[in-house]
Amino acid sequence: MRLLIFIVLTGMFLTGLSCSRSESSGEKQIFIPLSADSLPLVFPGNKSDMVDKLLRHEAALRFVENQLPDELSAWAKYKSWLRNEVIKKAGVVIDHELLVDIREKGSVRMKDYTIKKIIYQTRPGIYATANLFIPDGKGPFPAVINVLGHWQKGKIDNTGPQAVGHTLATNGYVCLTVDPWGAGERSTKHGTFEYHGSNLGASLMNIGEPLLGIQISDNIRGVDLLCSLAVVDPARIGATGASGGGNQTMWLSAVDERIRADVPVVSVGSFESYIMESNCICEQLPDGLTFTEEAGIIALSNAPLVINHDKDSNPTFFPSETRRTIGNANHIFRITGREKDIVFCHFDLQHGYEKEDREAMLGWFDCKLKGIGDGTPKKELPFRQVPESELMVFQDGTRDSIVMTTGSYCRIKGNELRNKLLDTKRFDADLKRKELKELLRINGKLEIEKIFQFSPTHTWKRLAICSKDKRLIPLLMTNPKDEARGYFIIASPLGKNEISRSVIDSLRKAGTGIVLADLTGTGELASTNSVLFDKLSRLHTLSRAELWLGRTVIGEWTKEIDLITQYLYYDCNARKVSIYGYGESGLAGLFYASLGGKVETVVLKNAPVSYLFDNREDIDYFSMGIHIPGILKWGDISLAAALSGRSIEFTGPVTMSGTLVSKDKLAGIIEEFRQIRKKCGTKGSTVFN
Repeated sequence: MRLLIFIVLTGMFLTGLSCSRSESSGEKQIFIPLSADSLPLVFPGNKSDMVDKLLRHEAALRFVENQLPDELSAWAKYKSWLRNEVIKKAGVVIDHELLVDIREKGSVRMKDYTIKKIIYQTRPGIYATANLFIPDGKGPFPAVINVLGHWQKGKIDNTGPQAVGHTLATNGYVCLTVDPWGAGERSTKHGTFEYHGSNLGASLMNIGEPLLGIQISDNIRGVDLLCSLAVVDPARIGATGASGGGNQTMWLSAVDERIRADVPVVSVGSFESYIMESNCICEQLPDGLTFTEEAGIIALSNAPLVINHDKDSNPTFFPSETRRTIGNANHIFRITGREKDIVFCHFDLQHGYEKEDREAMLGWFDCKLKGIGDGTPKKELPFRQVPESELMVFQDGTRDSIVMTTGSYCRIKGNELRNKLLDTKRFDADLKRKELKELLRINGKLEIEKIFQFSPTHTWKRLAICSKDKRLIPLLMTNPKDEARGYFIIASPLGKNEISRSVIDSLRKAGTGIVLADLTGTGELASTNSVLFDKLSRLHTLSRAELWLGRTVIGEWTKEIDLITQYLYYDCNARKVSIYGYGESGLAGLFYASLGGKVETVVLKNAPVSYLFDNREDIDYFSMGIHIPGILKWGDISLAAALSGRSIEFTGPVTMSGTLVSKDKLAGIIEEFRQIRKKCGTKGSTVFN
């Protein structure tokens, strides 16, 4: 029998203004204050970050679980499997046969070397911008690919990336420094440098191509470029980078065995420590912690020198975390007879790629790529930095269109995938539901363990559902006037205080039962720790943590809606249940219905009608929790509505940037939803208000 716990607590109330999405006089949906009325807290005085603690605990268990093989024979098999799994999960594209097609746009002459300003082909018809440092002489020289992370200026930045190229060329190495996807000269507007991550970078997941994998693919093509040069010895290639670039160094070296030695700087910690901490979507391997830890990735490298800094501000890259990973990876280097091919060192420095790092890098590459010295640091020779503007491949605003931006690529690929959806003659509804469940990463369903009931207020019952996996879902409830009227579950991605009082009042007048739910990461379940890192986009930290652990935010919300309906049907004897969801929570309600959830009607307020990328400027209208890896490869929101077989209502339908759907486009959308439902052979209807 389910345990019912009644707890008497003094009612405490929130203060301040709440917010809601509402129509403005223009075409955008904006947040405006509601009345000062506040809803009561279910957990008054709660200061415990429950979401943060649960996820960190799970990550700690995963660290222990993801052990590397003990025997050499087992490692040989595991190594191949792990590399292939990384390639698959990251969406890495490997095409060594594609023409590199180096196009030189200018050069800068230095003492003893030349810097070429180039673009090269990374995918058919898509090019990356780069600087190629070539020492004087015939060669062949050893070469290093200098991969970057979060320097918004990319390859030209004289606080790190540029210096690495200069010192390598001065010491007789060819160096290719590549602008990472979406940064440097590959930003939305040429010459306007921007951060390539957050919701912008996360949008790539919707077309099934995570930013992590796109960058790895680009960097593999960079190695193809180096191997194609007569002045480069293809048997002596290394890789280096700092922060996000150090992260890319690690992934590239794990995937591409042509990297004979690598030096990741201020970037190696543990995947466990990524959970609920500050990291970029370009460092996100979907489902990563379900099958590996960082030690496994390091163990795939040929000869890593890992460098971290004692004064780093990011706990993920603290030397203490690095030691845990290197300690686990050391075992593989021992059983493969390569004890001298892995070294960890740290300097008393802040986050960056400094002179001490470059000297350690030079000594390591001299040893591993030139066969000179014992791998200890080598004194750096003086070099001259070049004004950043002189290393730009293109003049401001003159970039070739073949240098693709994130927005352009998402629109092009998204339209290709949507056209395939619209051209499909018939859908197997059961198969598409199964695929949707896999996309949402819904493994099993939540089960209720306990119901906590707290002292009611004069208008609301206060309770919380405790699931068997120990998550708590706080609810405010009112009963229907009679059982036939059923219940409406109402949820918002900003928590229950975003919910319009007019919606609540209209349901009360109709005599409908009301359930206000704070889903994980929202309202009273917002992570106070993650807020510190969510300045660029809401739910940035939570969405990344869930993906590492093999889940999605919307998938978890879908499961939680199912848990609430279980409670209403079995504990409250509900005759029917409907859902009213704002934005992303409306989509969770729709997906619940699509998967066969026992729901009468789903109302989506200010929710998108498609996952198609449309506007970079307002990309942060929705939280990062909205993204689902591969959703546009599967279908789109019209297919989810069709699979529901229920009554679906969009109120204030918008695009992925929050732009109200115009009247001239609405007719086409209505027809799309009707045609997709017909091709699924399902009942129900979809209306737009």
